[in-house]
Amino acid sequence: MNSMNRRSVLLTGLGIAGAGALAACSGSAGAPALISPSGSAVATTDKKRTHSGRTHELTLTAASAKVDLGAGITASTWAFSGRTPGKELRVSAGDALAATLSNQLPGRATTSVHWHGIALRNDMDGVPPATQTAVRAGRNFTYRFTADTPGTYFFHPHVGAQLDRGLYAPLIVEDPKEPLSYDEEWVVVLDDWLDGVTGTPDDAFAELRHGMDGMHMGNDSSSPSSSNGHDMGDMGGMDMSGGMDGMSGSPSTSAPSSGGDMGMKFMLMGAQSPLLGGDAGDVKYPYHLVNGRVPADPQVFSAKPGKRVRLRLINAGGDTAYRVALGGHQLTITHTDGFPVRHQQVDALLIGMGERYDVLVTLSDGVFPLVALAEGKNATGLAVIRTGSGSTPTATVRPKELDGMLMAAAQLRAADDVRLASKKADRVHRIELTGSMMTYNWAINGRRFDMNNPAAHPITVEEGQRVRLDFVNTTTMWHPMHLHGHTYQLGAGGPRKDTTIVLPKKTVSVFFDADNPGQWMLHCHNAYHGEAGMMALVAYQG
Repeated sequence: MNSMNRRSVLLTGLGIAGAGALAACSGSAGAPALISPSGSAVATTDKKRTHSGRTHELTLTAASAKVDLGAGITASTWAFSGRTPGKELRVSAGDALAATLSNQLPGRATTSVHWHGIALRNDMDGVPPATQTAVRAGRNFTYRFTADTPGTYFFHPHVGAQLDRGLYAPLIVEDPKEPLSYDEEWVVVLDDWLDGVTGTPDDAFAELRHGMDGMHMGNDSSSPSSSNGHDMGDMGGMDMSGGMDGMSGSPSTSAPSSGGDMGMKFMLMGAQSPLLGGDAGDVKYPYHLVNGRVPADPQVFSAKPGKRVRLRLINAGGDTAYRVALGGHQLTITHTDGFPVRHQQVDALLIGMGERYDVLVTLSDGVFPLVALAEGKNATGLAVIRTGSGSTPTATVRPKELDGMLMAAAQLRAADDVRLASKKADRVHRIELTGSMMTYNWAINGRRFDMNNPAAHPITVEEGQRVRLDFVNTTTMWHPMHLHGHTYQLGAGGPRKDTTIVLPKKTVSVFFDADNPGQWMLHCHNAYHGEAGMMALVAYQG
């Protein structure tokens, strides 16, 4: 595999996961009866989960905070208990959580907590208005659920563009029968940051929605919940760079994030990445953080040479995919999105928003940069591993491993014990990703999600079915597609995941078993695409 061309492997892998002819949505006509998020079917399924008998009680206080990003840089943001990332939450598989969210945010700001990647009971998923009412300022809400699947997860709000503030933290569910052998562990959270520096995520979203004067095409773009019911994919995307083919993909050749900005404060133009199929992102970020620190003042992980370390990588960003490498080392991928894969050695990996990867690395003697290249944006996040003497790498270091062997998720294979049994799909849904930068009208199947009526146009399934989703990207941008409450499998034997990159003009087929009743969000994990309307409801019929 190491002899294969990195670019061709990645582009092929991201584009063709799954096979088979596309099929139209198979939901019944009219308005089907849907299982309630707090209905008896949800309670029955929850009782079947493996329980350890232990309960972890904690309070998550969401409030305004001034956070230290390092190098004398502070940012005014919203955070859990005054820090970002928030304090790591670590439990053992089968443990219950009783997590009380205390909303102390300013003004009348509402919020919630979504437990990203956890297959929990539906009414604890933290998604207003589908599964709960948003928690009002000055109020509390307690999330009670069992985390029965080991893995690397995180939690964040599911209200507006709050994902792009500081309200997030890792959630690690340990395996009591851990099969991996390693000496130490390091949780690494990646994030693109603008809040309290150049403005707020709400400011950025407002500019994205209205900043391209004279380019609107008659659609009402004033509300993310509005819908005209037309297939907006036909409008195509807007190529801001004059072409996306023939690029080398080298970090040093990526377009600067400030180039061609036409006076826009937040809108990113000219950022290109062949690994992402062209346009790399929408938003200009002044900083890219690793564990809440800027590259000029990185976090340092100290260990002894020869130690085997498990890195748990989480992309908590709003608009940025990261190419991650550790200078002087190869990484062995063991898990993605919490589920084990057949081990694969790589030089670097690409991680989209909402994705997580676990890797093992045996440390050499010295000082080594862990670099998170903001793919296509000519910027990096940085942390440092120190096992011996040596100077700290510079903030702009680019280890050669960034241009080495890099695999797509679709090139990974599920571990034997988590691979879905071979079975014909009972239900197939075509999930067409539509919209464009021109009017910022991102949608699913041409219909922007209606927050006022979330169950108006559900993607329906029935308990016990094998379901196939065909993500058909008609746009000229990439989208990390996330399904709540379930993990799906890429193709016939690919990895089990809950978030996967779908490249422009490509189709990715995924399979899951409908074994967790309720009403679950399916959406792009680009914070701004989701808020603009690229969301839908996957709902179980009664």
